[in-house]
Amino acid sequence: MTTRPAHPRLVALWAAVALLSWGSAYPIVRVVMHDIGPVPLAALRYALAAVLSVGWLLYERAPLPRARDIPRFLACGGIGISLYNVLFNTGEVSVSAGASSLLISSSPLMAAIIAVAVMGERLTAWGWAGSLISFAGVVTIAGGEPGGLSFGSGTTLILGAALCSALYTTLQKRLIPTYGAMATTAYVLIVGGLVLLPWLPQALATLPRMSTPNMLGVVQLAVLPAFVGYAAWTWVVGQMGVARAAGLLYLLPPVTLLESFALVHEVPEARTLLGGVVVMLGVFLANTLGRAPVGRMPPGGE
Repeated sequence: MTTRPAHPRLVALWAAVALLSWGSAYPIVRVVMHDIGPVPLAALRYALAAVLSVGWLLYERAPLPRARDIPRFLACGGIGISLYNVLFNTGEVSVSAGASSLLISSSPLMAAIIAVAVMGERLTAWGWAGSLISFAGVVTIAGGEPGGLSFGSGTTLILGAALCSALYTTLQKRLIPTYGAMATTAYVLIVGGLVLLPWLPQALATLPRMSTPNMLGVVQLAVLPAFVGYAAWTWVVGQMGVARAAGLLYLLPPVTLLESFALVHEVPEARTLLGGVVVMLGVFLANTLGRAPVGRMPPGGE
């Protein structure tokens, strides 16, 4: 299956859908976790998302994954959905929504470093300078959060989630041209839901004690940030490529800060904002001036 170019306005629309839905997840997760634990929340959220995915696959009669692609789907779902959400939810117990989004914004830089370590790409002096600048921003943010950068703190858990996001972005790249955005997302969400299945009974046992607004919050998390958000972003990545699409992620922290203020009246500290600006500056340098020139890519390459 090949991805046909779409109108730029349509790409912008779906990118906005992804960013707005993901931005809403940060404050809503913090609110819902007043009634349910971090891992059971992830299990319940992605069980619902998996059910939606199965329904869509059956309706569309989407082809089953080829045997050679199954390990990649398992890695995408296990790392990009299950592990990411366990680390992210647990980290958000102590880290504010705004700080979490700013820490997650280091994900494109991590993806660049993965490309250097695994794919043979090189970073220029600007790239390494950007890495150091981003790390300084992370340290600045962490200094204002409980536990700082100590092992197991909320900050390190969020950074672990950012690493999972970087790995997921890299791994899914080869699946989109073959299966399309929606089918790729559906299979990945199903894998993520299955990995989290052992915690689903605990989540279901918590449901009777949850408030109605928080129950609706779980549904919102399953439908918008999970099912719709991931599908929209996967389609955007298929249209733009990983490198170009990653640049749009610079918009996620500002979107999250605005939605956090609108939904839960969260106002970030000046230290958090300063650290966030430093992180994004470093990521911007590493992903623009930091990539070393490479030889001509083969047809269809990014």
